[in-house]
Amino acid sequence: MFRDPTYYKTLFRIALPIIAQNFVGSLLNMIDVAMIGQLGETAVASVGLANQIFFLMMLMMFGINSGAGVFVAQFWGKQDVAGIRKVQGISLGMGVLAGLLFSTVALVFPEAALSIYTQDPAVIAGGSAFLRTVGWSYLATAITLSFSSVLRSVGLVRIPMVISITAISLKTAMNYGLILGHFGLPALGIQGAALATVTARLLEVCAIVGITYLRNLPPAARPRELLGGYNRAFLPMVLKTSFPVVINEVLWSLGTTIYNIVYARIGTESIAAVNIAATIEGMAFVIFIGISEATGILIGNRIGAGEEGKAFTYARQTLILSTLGAMVMGVVILSLSAFVLGFYQISDAARTNAQYILRVMGLALWVKVTNMTLIVGILRAGGDTRFGMFLDAGSVWLVGVPMSLLGAFVFHLPVYGVYLMIAAEEFVKLVVGFWRFSSRRWVRNLTRSIAQT
Repeated sequence: MFRDPTYYKTLFRIALPIIAQNFVGSLLNMIDVAMIGQLGETAVASVGLANQIFFLMMLMMFGINSGAGVFVAQFWGKQDVAGIRKVQGISLGMGVLAGLLFSTVALVFPEAALSIYTQDPAVIAGGSAFLRTVGWSYLATAITLSFSSVLRSVGLVRIPMVISITAISLKTAMNYGLILGHFGLPALGIQGAALATVTARLLEVCAIVGITYLRNLPPAARPRELLGGYNRAFLPMVLKTSFPVVINEVLWSLGTTIYNIVYARIGTESIAAVNIAATIEGMAFVIFIGISEATGILIGNRIGAGEEGKAFTYARQTLILSTLGAMVMGVVILSLSAFVLGFYQISDAARTNAQYILRVMGLALWVKVTNMTLIVGILRAGGDTRFGMFLDAGSVWLVGVPMSLLGAFVFHLPVYGVYLMIAAEEFVKLVVGFWRFSSRRWVRNLTRSIAQT
């Protein structure tokens, strides 16, 4: 099972640039949070809750691009660039609509959006000011993500990696100057972080679109090619597979929003602790996100090429590697959590909460990674998006959300106790997900279905 050199060569050729991009992004994001942390936990909470709007948009975009990526990867397996560009047109159109929607919320209704999470007037005021600036970057981000997804699905992973790392590095450098007042720049606090984000995102979208068309890469579609998928035969087939992924991410994100509302209602120091711990967990996840995305591309390519048996073998190998790797990473989190928290200027209560949350994260990491690999890297790549939607979103709403409400408002547990109760959803997901994987009913050649319409 572990003797296929082609598997390892292809997996890591795709995964390593994605891992590098996610690692640098998470590392610099952690540095950004630490810089904002110098302004106090109210500033951390303000930016953290404001970024929940961006988080929701990112999840919707992830759903749109993941659903489209299933087709792109399979079309690339049969070298059908025309089919790829049709799918790209659909995903880009949906992405632009999502970007405009979230921009409107951030620019016009920031107080109303943030009041869902917290009643702290200082947090709402700071977060609203942040959103009114950073909201101008959402449409650019949506376009960037659409082009990046197609490039990754056809194996061109280095281009989005280099562009993303450059943009995020620029944002962090500008944050250092504009948040704290270095390089002769004014100290603008969290507003400086918003300005840095907008600048970096605008440069990023110009770079990725410009390079794509200058080099005539697969996503360099003409308007007519982008509109080619909007017909009675093609569009319903794409939406039938893509929509469950979008709905999945929307329902999952709404469930996550409930979690954050619960954390915030427990107290400002609680949501600050969760945001800090989530940033650290994001660092731990970068390797497995990269492997999961690479696996999805590998599986999609093999299914598109008509090699369903090899697709299952690749999926099984990755599942084992990811689970074992996550167990090791969980031990690292448990060992280094106190050291990392020393970089944050937060209250003793927030530090204690973050410490206990990280302990739960470390122990449960292998379960979360296995579930992510199963649902995002395997079931979706095989076209089994509807089952993945019921499994992922169903676990959140039938297990996680009730657990969060019980823990906070019935049992009156501290934030780390609520976080532990929510983790029950991951164990339910693991059992059902592994059963579905073993059945092999998730392996579906979608390009063959479109060709028969």
